[in-house]
Amino acid sequence: MIPEYLPATWTAFAAALGDHLWQSTLFAVVAGLLTLILRNNHARARYWLWLAASMKFLIPFSLLVAIGSHLPWSRGSAGTKAGLYFAMEEVSQPFSQPAMTVISRATPSTVSPSVIHLLPGLLAAAWLCGFLVVLSVWYLRWRGISVAIRDAVPLREGREVEALRRLERIGGMRKRIEMLLSRASLEPGIFGIARPVLVWPERISERLEDVHLEAILAHEVWHVRRRDNLAAAIHMAVESVFWFHPLVWWLGARLVEERERACDEEVLELGNERQVYAESILKVCEFCVGSPLDCVSGVTGADLKKRIARIMSEGVACRLDFRRKLLLGAFALVAVAAPVVFGLLQATQVRAQAQNAVRIAPAFDAVIIKPNKTGDPMPGFSIPGRRMQAAVFKPDRFMATNFTLRGLIHLAYGVQDSQILAGPDWLDSEKYDVEAKLGSSAVNELGKLSPDQRDLESQSMLQALLADRFKLTLHDETKEVPAYVLVIAKGGPKLTENTYRNGVTGPDGLVYGGGPG
Repeated sequence: MIPEYLPATWTAFAAALGDHLWQSTLFAVVAGLLTLILRNNHARARYWLWLAASMKFLIPFSLLVAIGSHLPWSRGSAGTKAGLYFAMEEVSQPFSQPAMTVISRATPSTVSPSVIHLLPGLLAAAWLCGFLVVLSVWYLRWRGISVAIRDAVPLREGREVEALRRLERIGGMRKRIEMLLSRASLEPGIFGIARPVLVWPERISERLEDVHLEAILAHEVWHVRRRDNLAAAIHMAVESVFWFHPLVWWLGARLVEERERACDEEVLELGNERQVYAESILKVCEFCVGSPLDCVSGVTGADLKKRIARIMSEGVACRLDFRRKLLLGAFALVAVAAPVVFGLLQATQVRAQAQNAVRIAPAFDAVIIKPNKTGDPMPGFSIPGRRMQAAVFKPDRFMATNFTLRGLIHLAYGVQDSQILAGPDWLDSEKYDVEAKLGSSAVNELGKLSPDQRDLESQSMLQALLADRFKLTLHDETKEVPAYVLVIAKGGPKLTENTYRNGVTGPDGLVYGGGPG
């Protein structure tokens, strides 16, 4: 019920957001299942799956569908561009009479929507508050790190720099990493994205032997090579926008866990002893404080107890075999190509349908409209001794007798009389006889359609007739109106069978109903 009261923009946005959230959640679930399959492989494979799940929150499938719908092939295969016309504008009386307003959809209201109207604003305010809180917390943490960086001094020589340059060559890095010596107790870590620098606490070196120092530096070099700070910053953007979704915070923990595990694997593959590497991490934890931000990659991230146990106990991770590579490739292909292909096919189908609709577009060849002053039915509707209002769509013509313009609007647009509001007096007082004939080609085209399609085309032709001959334009709005509920009384229903075989004459002199008595 709520969407009926909300503005169309908010309703459409809520629907799109809901679709995006469940699609991103499903994508993350599938990625999680794939990580279970890859649990014995290198951590970097699982890391990229979690990162893809995170980035999916920033890339809605609807964007890929839109890309597919705009591909050149989809435009060319549908042929000529088709237009979709909607004839709901402002109504004016035929023959230059004053304008009126027609409302084609009225929403019955039994509940006051005043609170519901505030719902979009309240939700937007709640989201904005959460967004600002997340950014504020991160800003305060970043500011503390920035102070430590500002007070740090470049380190140009020493065993730390020599070890760092040697590890850069081993890692195949083209750009050197600048090393800053900091007085803060912050752990060794990589600061920055475009030009990352290694912040090194000045008192940690004297507590580390060369093998420990190289193990820690190797860990940080791999953080730079893997661009972990950039990936962490992207996920922080996801967390700030979708802070209300628990899954994004869980994804953040998985990303940190797998990136640290991936760096651990790389350090061990360089030939460092497991015990020495574990001791290096523990010594850093003993004298330094961990990084408060995920986008500042350190050596003590993730669950330290599990990391040390894994470093000391696990063997060499398995490389991806052909089957797992094929599985990952198929997952990536389906995730990207399926929405694009869907948009491509959908656009082709819609354009083809629109093209066919324009190609058919039958219209009346001859139209006769006469005022009906007597109330008698026109030829073709004559029933002796009866005055009546009637309309019929025949295969080759449309006929209506004793119809007001309100009644014709009702037929053409499928709205109730109560939904046509305002207007001048002639809307209900002037009655007309209408006979509109179709040409043979239009009759043939309509004959090829299904009954439902034929009814829609008949309504479209009648709408065009009203616009052409009555100069009718319509304005479509949504308005709340009071409604009554018909309920059964305590004594039960008192309805009886109709006994008026010939119908009942209404106040307007027309005969309504009739049938078996």
